[in-house]
Amino acid sequence: MPHRNPSQTELLPTPTGRRVRVMLTLPFAGPLDYLLPPRLADAGPGDIVTVPLGRRTETGVIWDETPHLPPEFMPPPQREVAASRLKPVTAHPDLPPLPAQLRQFVDWVAAYTLSPPGMVLAMALRANALAPLPRPASGWRAAQTPPAGLRLTPARQKVLDIAASSPPLPTAELARRAGASAAVIRGLAQAGALEAVDIPAPPPFAPPDPAHGPPRLEGEQADVAAELRRRVAEEDFSITLLEGVTGSGKTEIYMEAIAACLEAGRQALVLLPEIALSAQWTGRFARRFGAEPALWHSDLGARLRRVTWRAVADGAARVVVGARSALFLPFDQLGLIIVDEEHETAFKQEDGVTYHARDMAVVRARMSRAPVILVSATPSLESLANVGAGRYRHLRLNARHGNATMPEVRTLDMRADPPERGLFLSPVLTGAIHDAIGRGEQAMLFLNRRGYAPLTLCRTCGHRMQCPNCTAWLVEHRARHILTCHHCGYDEPIPQTCPKCADADSLTPIGPGVERITEEARATFPDARILVMASDTLSGPAATAAAVERIARREIDLVIGTQIVAKGWHFPHLTLVGIVDADLGLGGGDLRASERTVQLLHQVAGRAGRAEAPGHVLLQSYVPDHPVMQALVSGDFDSFMQQEAEQRRPGFWPPYGRLVALIVSADTPEAAELTARALGQDAPRLDGVQVLGPAPAPLAILRGRHRHRLLLRARRTIAVQPIMREWLSRVRPERGARIDVDVDPVSFL
Repeated sequence: MPHRNPSQTELLPTPTGRRVRVMLTLPFAGPLDYLLPPRLADAGPGDIVTVPLGRRTETGVIWDETPHLPPEFMPPPQREVAASRLKPVTAHPDLPPLPAQLRQFVDWVAAYTLSPPGMVLAMALRANALAPLPRPASGWRAAQTPPAGLRLTPARQKVLDIAASSPPLPTAELARRAGASAAVIRGLAQAGALEAVDIPAPPPFAPPDPAHGPPRLEGEQADVAAELRRRVAEEDFSITLLEGVTGSGKTEIYMEAIAACLEAGRQALVLLPEIALSAQWTGRFARRFGAEPALWHSDLGARLRRVTWRAVADGAARVVVGARSALFLPFDQLGLIIVDEEHETAFKQEDGVTYHARDMAVVRARMSRAPVILVSATPSLESLANVGAGRYRHLRLNARHGNATMPEVRTLDMRADPPERGLFLSPVLTGAIHDAIGRGEQAMLFLNRRGYAPLTLCRTCGHRMQCPNCTAWLVEHRARHILTCHHCGYDEPIPQTCPKCADADSLTPIGPGVERITEEARATFPDARILVMASDTLSGPAATAAAVERIARREIDLVIGTQIVAKGWHFPHLTLVGIVDADLGLGGGDLRASERTVQLLHQVAGRAGRAEAPGHVLLQSYVPDHPVMQALVSGDFDSFMQQEAEQRRPGFWPPYGRLVALIVSADTPEAAELTARALGQDAPRLDGVQVLGPAPAPLAILRGRHRHRLLLRARRTIAVQPIMREWLSRVRPERGARIDVDVDPVSFL
């Protein structure tokens, strides 16, 4: 680098302006300091700006001087950079600012999850939401003062008459109405008889009308709806757990809370665990409010994402329904948050910033002084524990809507009634399906496993087809003639010979997936109209909506699906549900395995008998005496959850303690093991805190990276974030190794 003498330095211009902190969407520890030049002096906290960073330009947000955080969440102080070294802010685009509540929320999520705040901000900004919107369309109107000497032909007169009596019209539409050519319009414009104007864009979202289609609610439904309306009318923070059996009308009831929010002139946010749910949900919303809500999920196109982001910021989007990322939209008048199916693990984001949308929804509601309603037929043990501790209010719906009754549930002991050799459906279950279809009713088979078979092995040498990038078996997808890994996406054609012993035609599928069950069902019920509902057969919300419509129109006799069929669908003619493998999910040592299995199977069972015809559920199981099976048969969800609580409480397992997972990954097994061992040796030794591990992760290799795990367990009264920050500061990862932190983990793979 060439030497610069003092005289050269003095000739350089010195930036002027006031110091501001700018948060960039990059993994820095906090905001960076810049100078705000006088020409941008009116910019302040929340304003979106562009700034130089090295040789490139980045988008960021002018941040608050001090984050509003509890003391234990406060990040370490940053070293102040001399003003002479600061670079000036480049520009202040014409974009809505981020509200103070959202900035506070970003700081809180970053501090709680131990994530770089810039990466949390990235979820709130969404770069494609900040791109400029298309220019408004241009149209024509008649000039107020017609030009003197204008020669008028019949065609010209017709154009001018329409232009004078109509709102501004684009060239093609004006020409069509006048029966003239575009050349006639251009000629009038050149003569000064027509003026070009921008055509105002219609509102992006029609305003929902809370008085449009109120439901007829009676008894406990009316009482619960009235209570939810009161919570919204208070315009203050509160948490309500709305628990109701499947088919009890929970959605219609919490829509009354949305109506109260709209009447108060505030915005509402509804979180759904799956994008596929949005189609049926928006239809119910439109029938209630006469307009559709704004949607927010990963399938939105870039332009609609930009329009929606701005409509939320300026209040034009009154109700938003979306996936977990909708929590980070720039609401300025947020008056209600609803988390539907609050028990769902899909609300936990495990890539990038790891957070649980249900828990963060409670935080966002508190910052917005808004009520939050958690909705489920099978609430999580965390929410029930909060009810028991007096932190959450609890409202219950104990009966199905109208004349519908809860389905009868019974187990099929697969040891007593096994399927025929090579098949997977008990004769008892196939007989029940025959009877249901014969009565003109619909049936469903549920298996939470995609593809044809979860494992392929060689009959000759025993070789198992495994992913080269992960510690996982390859799943056969026979319809696409491939073996694929559901963890990293690797796939390969199904080989004709064993890769190990080269024996031809020796590879055989082991176990069933939904494709294999469909194959068996087509052979068993040759005349039945069968529909498969799985994430790899339904390409998105539109395809899911079309499938649901076919079921509703009774064009389908038998539905075969994975967990997508458990998500709150209302199929009035479906009376029989068969669970192909009720034991699936009970193994593996997962802390929440039994709780999740009860929740999932109870939700699936709830698809049966939702109208007047009674419903029946058959659980195929090799362990019919398992507490999960007994809870499903008896319908005594409360006793089961009390039993789960008693098992977790003594060891301070969640929700009676806190967990933080550390996942060490590296390109080589040596780097992963050395880093994990260093973490274990430097683990905190504090009263009420225990560190388990390190140990190889169940998925010891994932996407080509070798993995080890450690788990910190602490009493609920202990703040784990300061402990984790201090612990991580003492350990330097090996070259190529990375330490990911998951506060409140859901997955233990």
